Amino acid sequence: MSATTEAGATPAAGPAAEGQEAPDFRMPASGGREVSLAAMKGRPFVLYFYPKADTPGCTKEACGFQEALPALGKLGIEVIGVSPDKLPAIEKFAQKYGLQFPLASDADHKVAEAYGVWVEKSMYGRTYMGMERSTFLIGADGRIAKVWRKVKVPGHVAAVAKAAEALAR
Repeated sequence: MSATTEAGATPAAGPAAEGQEAPDFRMPASGGREVSLAAMKGRPFVLYFYPKADTPGCTKEACGFQEALPALGKLGIEVIGVSPDKLPAIEKFAQKYGLQFPLASDADHKVAEAYGVWVEKSMYGRTYMGMERSTFLIGADGRIAKVWRKVKVPGHVAAVAKAAEALAR
């Protein structure tokens, strides 16, 4: 396995892409959990990156994944959400909406960098670095099966579920 940074993320040469091995990660998560690539070994999962807890788009996306958990669970697919928020904000978000899947804190954005989703953004003429809403479907073999970048929330969870069904076959 490749070397990891202090945050537990493998430095990436470029954005993570379909067919590649998923970059390594280890992060603290909601509910006193820790999530890591090693812990997911042999199991397919969804790793989705969202910009900020308890904002309208991120709430819709998280609630969509929560609603899809039973169907994804039948396929043996777990969900992990990742944001640059610190754990207290993530815990509050998870509790407010009853989110049962782990929401991980990537406060130093090392994992986002490894996946190529910590990007320059702009709003109102100001540029800044931030999380690009992106989703990765990772197979039981540890390889990235499908990537969605610059995600628009409406219909996204359904598209991920459809790809998950194809992966589970």
